[in-house]
Amino acid sequence: MKQKSSLRKFATIGACSLFFAGLLGLTTQVYADTKQKDLPVVELKQFTHVVDQIKKYYVEDVEDEVLFEEAVRGMLAGLDPHSAYLDKEMMSDLQVSTSGKFGGLGIEVTMEDGFVKVVSPIDDSPASRAGMQPGDLIIRIDDAPVKGMSLTDAVNLMRGPKGEKIKLTVLREGADAPIVVELARDTIKVDSVRTEMLEPGYGYLRISHFQASTGKDVKKALKKMEQNDGINGLVLDLRNNPGGVLEAAVDVSDIFLDSKKIGYDRLVVYTEGRMSSSKLREHARTGDILEGAPMVVLVNAGSASASEIVAGALQDHGRAIIMGSRTFGKGSVQTVIPLQDDNGLKLTTALYYTPAGRSIQAEGIEPDITLNNYVLTKGDARFNSMTVRESDLSNHIGNGTKGEEAVDIDIEQPLDYALIEALNLLKGLRILSEQSIKNH
Repeated sequence: MKQKSSLRKFATIGACSLFFAGLLGLTTQVYADTKQKDLPVVELKQFTHVVDQIKKYYVEDVEDEVLFEEAVRGMLAGLDPHSAYLDKEMMSDLQVSTSGKFGGLGIEVTMEDGFVKVVSPIDDSPASRAGMQPGDLIIRIDDAPVKGMSLTDAVNLMRGPKGEKIKLTVLREGADAPIVVELARDTIKVDSVRTEMLEPGYGYLRISHFQASTGKDVKKALKKMEQNDGINGLVLDLRNNPGGVLEAAVDVSDIFLDSKKIGYDRLVVYTEGRMSSSKLREHARTGDILEGAPMVVLVNAGSASASEIVAGALQDHGRAIIMGSRTFGKGSVQTVIPLQDDNGLKLTTALYYTPAGRSIQAEGIEPDITLNNYVLTKGDARFNSMTVRESDLSNHIGNGTKGEEAVDIDIEQPLDYALIEALNLLKGLRILSEQSIKNH
């Protein structure tokens, strides 16, 4: 039991991040349970021969420490986009990041086709304020082309002191030419949980990132909403949420799952890998705080890792309707292995699965209801039939004998199409539930 508790304590999930311009993945403390295999003599001789030739013939003298560190970086970078060598600063940043305050641009990134791909910008960060979008491919960092760089090198280039400016050139789907985005680095403070009442009885819960305290913050926020207004339905917004702490994802899922009523052995998520220490099974432990009130979970291509665990668990257990677009598909587990001199390895060791046994890796979560990525305003023609009535017309006749002025409509104010659809669905589910109770 102590071993499992320790594993949960050190677990975090996400893509590579520029919260602190470091690297962040689902991480667990490692327990060696495999015997050391014989080293490949022929390959090691080849390696030492290459090092010897570099030392003899390279145009500049290179220190052994630099050669071997770069060899380790290249070896890990060649495995997959999430395995990496972590120097002292990256190891320190990895620990600091789970507190929710760190320096950088505020974007989660990964590698795709030789370019840095944006998984999602973080709410109220330099990246989100500059208009960075999920799926953007970063092709230049200032004047340096990204092609041929490792993800670690690209991330390091984007690091820098608070206030220092940086220019990113990105390729964006639908854009005719590359877009240049200018940002100023900043200290990123992520407020993990935000709530509001959409209408009386219908709540909105936004989780921007899964931090160590997110589960407690969600429970506290929901209890406050319940006491003040009551909750007949809830929209859980996980759009552009890149992940975070594994235990927080389990805790949030558990808040909405009644452990006495759900199937799949009460599973929330489980992992499978070669080592026994990489096989984890996380279960629901408590009751449903909303007592079965309908839920809609909003997701998109920027919803990754921990977000996918929550969406997958609620979907498999039939607790919520998932709405939006297919999620990112980051379903691999990275283990941080400490090395000497406070350095470390971040190594992919397992894949994680939803309660029904679905692997999310490279597939993501398919929503129950797919929505197109509309950007709407109050003046959009698709809303005219709903928003324009007799009372909206200039000089319309009111209840008396005098004409009244129409209310001005700000046609530039954006409308959250997905949120509108989610709220309408919640209302419909509530009506059906009440009618079913009456009929029985």
